[in-house]
Amino acid sequence: MIISVKEIKKFIICVAISLLTGILSSTIAVLLSQTSFEMQYLQLIKPDFAPPSTVYPIIWPILYILMGISAYIIKSSKKSTQKINDAMFLYYVQLVLNFLWSILFFGLNLRFVAFVDSILLGLVLIAMIYKFYKIDQRASLINIPYLLWIFFVIFLSYFIWILNK
Repeated sequence: MIISVKEIKKFIICVAISLLTGILSSTIAVLLSQTSFEMQYLQLIKPDFAPPSTVYPIIWPILYILMGISAYIIKSSKKSTQKINDAMFLYYVQLVLNFLWSILFFGLNLRFVAFVDSILLGLVLIAMIYKFYKIDQRASLINIPYLLWIFFVIFLSYFIWILNK
């Protein structure tokens, strides 16, 4: 199977959009707080199940790459344009909610609002995975690690908010 240059560009753009969402969100959060994530995270009172700060720079790029791959699969689908557009709308909504989380949690210290954002993100992500499943099962399954991580983020956000009121 030969892959065209056009398809390679589409793939790179899909992955780059998701990766840049995370990079831009992190950059804005650090600029707003004028403190690194690691420093802020170390200063928080955290539940015992909270991972060390070194886990996040490993997990998030992997998840962003998986998001981008799933978006590429959906955009490359031969299904109806309306189905693809509906699914991609939810994809972009979850990217926006994901983008806002770091800014709310770290940049603005709005822990409760970040917790609510993570719940909304989880709900939109479930809907997105469902829409992706109807188009291409692979695209939905690729997002299962992301969904599991977001469930963890919801619980962690809640406990950090409670412990640091």
